[in-house]
Amino acid sequence: MPPIKNADLLINPDGSIYHLALRPEQIADTVIIVGDPERVTEISHHFDSIECKTHNREFITHTGLVKGKRISVLSTGIGTDNIDIVMNELDALANINLSAREIKPDHRALTIIRLGTSGAIQPDVPVGAFALSSYGLGLDNLMHFYANGKDTLDLPMADAFMKHTGWNADLSRPYFVRGSEELVKKFERGTVKGITATAPGFYGPQGRILRIGLADPDLNEKIRSFRYNGERIINFEMETSALYGLGRLLGHHIMTVCALIANRATNETSPDHKALVRKLIEFVLERITDQQK
Repeated sequence: MPPIKNADLLINPDGSIYHLALRPEQIADTVIIVGDPERVTEISHHFDSIECKTHNREFITHTGLVKGKRISVLSTGIGTDNIDIVMNELDALANINLSAREIKPDHRALTIIRLGTSGAIQPDVPVGAFALSSYGLGLDNLMHFYANGKDTLDLPMADAFMKHTGWNADLSRPYFVRGSEELVKKFERGTVKGITATAPGFYGPQGRILRIGLADPDLNEKIRSFRYNGERIINFEMETSALYGLGRLLGHHIMTVCALIANRATNETSPDHKALVRKLIEFVLERITDQQK
């Protein structure tokens, strides 16, 4: 293959990749990603030592050791557009020789765990629980821009979902993509497992009404009542479908676990979502470090 074009792979003068401002040696094989930049410090506070810190725009990265395991924690900001940047640039750091602009002959698979917040949509899924995403349901359109994207998707599930909801033809085609079965199995104890719906917005796309009405006021109820092969949709957020889709295309191990700080069906909210996130951080770090045992 010819070298990757300069305008396709942007490199900073210090040799770091354009948005993340990271060099290959600065990322660990295990990466925790969070939306909120302030959450990076909350997590790295638990590190036994920190070897590097970088900061560019909303992308903050700390890499260090926890119980002898090297971990990076990286903030992504909100939305699948940012996940498109993060996943492609993390993969480039792992699998592209940046100076030669050539794909490395030996593939490096990263373990990437999204730690976030989310809202439940099933009335029996309690606020305060941790939602583990068996699948991502993409309402965001990102994966349709990539070659071989369909190879990663569960097309029959998407067809069933579109039929069940009477999907509006003006919207992009939804897609379903599975997370890492191995990671889900290791993290499922102590969580509520189900499909996570990834919306391209926080308000209308998740059925919230402020001053603008909804094109389909019943869509959330249709999403809530969908069932397929024993799976149901349990929560809304804004990143997982892109993570799972790009992760599978690029050959990485991906999983999302979110603290449920609200329930859209019962209208309940967490009295202290920051305390709940702190519990989730401890839960994720304990499971990550236990994986070596």
